Amino acid sequence: MRRAVIWFLAGALSIALTVIAFCPASWMSVLLERQTAGRFTLGDAQGSLWRGSAFIGAAPGGNEPVTPLLPGRFSWRLSPVLFLGQLDLQLENPQALAQPLNISGSWNQWQLMPSSLTLPAERLAALGAPLNTIKLSGQIRLAWGALQVAQQDGQVALTGRMTLEMRDIASRLSSIKPLGAYDLTMDWQGQQAQIGLKSLRGPLLLSGGGLLRNGRLQFSGKAEAEAGQEERLANLLNLLGQRRKEGNKNIIALEFK
Repeated sequence: MRRAVIWFLAGALSIALTVIAFCPASWMSVLLERQTAGRFTLGDAQGSLWRGSAFIGAAPGGNEPVTPLLPGRFSWRLSPVLFLGQLDLQLENPQALAQPLNISGSWNQWQLMPSSLTLPAERLAALGAPLNTIKLSGQIRLAWGALQVAQQDGQVALTGRMTLEMRDIASRLSSIKPLGAYDLTMDWQGQQAQIGLKSLRGPLLLSGGGLLRNGRLQFSGKAEAEAGQEERLANLLNLLGQRRKEGNKNIIALEFK
């Protein structure tokens, strides 16, 4: 009887290890959707949970196909030290990441090494309104230093600084191309970030600051035309907000509460 039990347990362990070793890559999609509250998912996942590849897309509604949000495919290598409560993950995508991204830590707290992510602004339309109406074009690069990521009360908390660099930005709402270049900084402390927006060049100048808390944006800023570009940008500025006087200049107030 003892021998039968030993053989049964050995067989069950062998089956369990086989199942774990060949966990499909689609399981990584479940993890991503859970961590991003269903905003993002993986498409065309291939390989296994431990070594695979897929593209990242915005989570579709209904039976819609997954639309790639970022260029190229992400490949990953996940270490089995996960079973010891540790995370050791490496992501690679030469078309989107400046360098391989290493993520380490425990199940509830991770550290992302410095890197940057580049994507065409056109891909943002996949995130839905209002970006699918504005239909931006240009290049966007998200850069960060060392980031601390933790789970707090079922939500993701960040500590660190990120910069969204927007270059040669244009919109289908305006025939003027490009409209300018901008930097948006985000200083994360937990589940909120201080936001700062500045223009590097025009003809459309944007500036302001605010707070991003639990996915809600409070922002106060302004939009204005570069000197000599007022008439060319008049229609677009009227779409952005209400005019007000600031000294001897007309500006557009950008307020989000």
